[in-house]
Amino acid sequence: MSARTGRARREGRAGLAFVAPALGLIVVFFVVPVAAGFLLAATDFDIYAIGDLATARFVGLANFAALLRDPVFWKALLNTFYFVLVGGPLSVAVSLGAAMLLNVRVVRFKGLFRTVYFAPVVTTMVAVATVWRYLYHPRFGLLNQLLGAVGIGGVNWLGDPRWAMPAIILMSVWKNFGYNMIIFVAGLQSIPGTLYEAARVDGAGPWQQFRHITLPALRPMLVFVGIITMIGYFQLFTEPYVLTGGTGGPLNATLSLVMYMYKQGFRWWNIGFGAAVAFVLFLIILAGTLVQLRFQRERE
Repeated sequence: MSARTGRARREGRAGLAFVAPALGLIVVFFVVPVAAGFLLAATDFDIYAIGDLATARFVGLANFAALLRDPVFWKALLNTFYFVLVGGPLSVAVSLGAAMLLNVRVVRFKGLFRTVYFAPVVTTMVAVATVWRYLYHPRFGLLNQLLGAVGIGGVNWLGDPRWAMPAIILMSVWKNFGYNMIIFVAGLQSIPGTLYEAARVDGAGPWQQFRHITLPALRPMLVFVGIITMIGYFQLFTEPYVLTGGTGGPLNATLSLVMYMYKQGFRWWNIGFGAAVAFVLFLIILAGTLVQLRFQRERE
């Protein structure tokens, strides 16, 4: 019994030694920044405190209380949820659709199409947003030119509050769907073809095969892609910043939580208040991740 216990302890120490570097990185780059951000959010740290820390005062939850009273915060929160709840599922659906098209046997040059679809992912977001800003030009943009060719009047994509966020969602879906598509392609190729053959013999149509074979087999990939997409979309910043010149307009229609945090912390130097916004965003992302994981476990 003692020999077995000693062996278990040695194995435990060996396992701890293997995971210690990874745990150390998590502590340094995740736990410590989160704790520091929360402590910073409990102060009135501003530009004066950068020069003299003695000017920073502990204010407790005052920043969070002021945050809840700020209508601009609620506008940014609403915009962010709009972007996540509309753009996230749309991006996943487009990725899955593209993956299924590439997985069809009759499609030729699959490697070329994968490269073309994945190219926007590795392209710098600033460059992509700059190009799309010209595509959205109300007079000379390609999109309005195409709409005019079919008899539809032009749209002021980035100047109309009704269309500004849909324009950003459209660009973001085009930019990001290639990454998820590669994951779905790998998942589709791991499904045995005999399952589809047996389903066709039993009289199952394309929809039944998709519902009862494809989706259950892709469930782990769907959970991973859903969580990664949600986390990335909650951190919306570069797209509206470049497309709107850093204003979040028109009328704050594209102002996101991260852009609001950036303005508070680095434009107006309310760093403590900006840290409070960052901590709220962290809690929202954490809650969304836990909800998706809980929903997945219940489905299983």
